[in-house]
Amino acid sequence: MPFHRAIPEQKPPGKAAGGLGAYVEMEKLLNIAFVLPSALAICGLAGWWVGNRLHLHWIFIAGIVFGCVVGLYYVIQQAFAAEKVSRKIDSTQNGTGKGSGDQQP
Repeated sequence: MPFHRAIPEQKPPGKAAGGLGAYVEMEKLLNIAFVLPSALAICGLAGWWVGNRLHLHWIFIAGIVFGCVVGLYYVIQQAFAAEKVSRKIDSTQNGTGKGSGDQQP
């Protein structure tokens, strides 16, 4: 008797209740926009404070650079995650921009 694997059911991506799904996506994208300046400011202030305490003013520059690197890493990570979600939602399109029905060669 041959073994047949069960075909997994494809469920559409879940939406938040009502019209809140758009607000959730907007919040995720706004988070991306605020992370880089926030990381820059926090690390810059921390570098300034440590530099004044230790009398090494170059630490302020190191704090700024560290804030840029960490913020940019997080922004890229969140952008890839948002891209992955948007591709999952747009999986009904076939790449032509016309959707899954009525394909013309």
